[in-house]
Amino acid sequence: MKSFEDLKINKPQLKALNDMGITSPTPIQAKSIPAVNSGNDMVGLAQTGTGKTLAYLLPILKSLTYSEQIHPRILVLVPTRELVAQVVTVAKELTTYQNVRIAGVFGGANINTQKEMIVEGLDILVATPGRLFDLAVSGVLRLSSIQKLVLDEVDEMLFIGFRPQLLNILDILPKKRQNIMFSATITEDVEDMINSFFHRPRKIEIVPVGTPLEKITQSGISVPNYKTKVNYLKYMLPSDSFEKVLVFTKNKKIADRLYQELEEVFTEEMDLIHSNKSQNYRFQAIENFQNGSARILIATDIVSRGMDIEGVSHVINFDAPKYPEQYIHRIGRTGRARKSGDAIFLFVPSEEETLLEIEILMQQEIPINPLPEEVEVSKELMPEEKDRSSEKEIGSKKKTLTKSGAAFHEKSEKNKKVNLGGSYKREIKKKYKKPKTRGQKTKGKK
Repeated sequence: MKSFEDLKINKPQLKALNDMGITSPTPIQAKSIPAVNSGNDMVGLAQTGTGKTLAYLLPILKSLTYSEQIHPRILVLVPTRELVAQVVTVAKELTTYQNVRIAGVFGGANINTQKEMIVEGLDILVATPGRLFDLAVSGVLRLSSIQKLVLDEVDEMLFIGFRPQLLNILDILPKKRQNIMFSATITEDVEDMINSFFHRPRKIEIVPVGTPLEKITQSGISVPNYKTKVNYLKYMLPSDSFEKVLVFTKNKKIADRLYQELEEVFTEEMDLIHSNKSQNYRFQAIENFQNGSARILIATDIVSRGMDIEGVSHVINFDAPKYPEQYIHRIGRTGRARKSGDAIFLFVPSEEETLLEIEILMQQEIPINPLPEEVEVSKELMPEEKDRSSEKEIGSKKKTLTKSGAAFHEKSEKNKKVNLGGSYKREIKKKYKKPKTRGQKTKGKK
């Protein structure tokens, strides 16, 4: 196995890596560092938690010589402000013994303060696309000196709506530059961007899309409704084995509601994070969860990508994700740094289809465990659950009132379904030959 010395990492970085307790490169680092060092464009495909940040920072820092120019030479674009802060932190740790000016900019913070920081001079700028474009348009930030562009978690940037800003930024960057991209999935939008802006990139893939991370024990539990999910959390979370728990919800509304439901029981050891929270609140929530002040963090998918949070013992999917790949990103928050972890998927009947799509993507079944007998099964329904029920009732009434005639009986017989005694999964597999996915395409494969 290659060492960092074998990869010809400079002594200042080797010393910094030693201070950080990092002794050997991960597979994505071992393959990416020589590719970035070559100066050619590169596309890296790797799942979350594989060490992508060091894979591009180490070779970039090796080639970065001392300069007093004002405008940055290295641009790193990431989807969220949390990732900006994380990349800046790692970059500063790696440059402990090197004179490099590093800063991060993102929306939700004072743009005038960021302008002042840029005028003072930078070597590396880490940014979200929206705020970077605002600064470029203002004239304070000039991108004409950019030598290397890194697009990290690019599939997520495109998914959350940064495509217009990304295209505008790519158009105003110098044509002569090195493009470095890291993504967990290759969607059509990502592929279009590669074809339009990259020059014969070297592609590196470490883990195929859909491969579940090792050392994560997965399980599913079928529950009838939202309230029963809440009762499950109230029963399980006090257990000592749930040391550090990340609970994912599908949107901000449910995250807020769930926090209120659990607040009385876990108020001193629980925090909440989503995009409606202020910058300081979000950073503090991550910090509290990282240092153990908060044992439980309720979150939307804002923290499912790229965030390096140590020691997460359990990831609970309180709601099904919108895309099956997102499930893999979520559970990747545990089982990190050679430690084991648990991932639990609480699903209601309407989420069984998503469960199957996830299983098809991973090419393995998720074991289904029974709901513990001690958990109270609630009959109370939330407004959105009641709405769905009423729609079904209205639909069934319409069928009952339909008058039968000869033509009706003929059509009814033709469309009659035969009960083969099969499970839901067998029936749904007929409908979905492959999962609805934003994942890597398989052109040319039969």
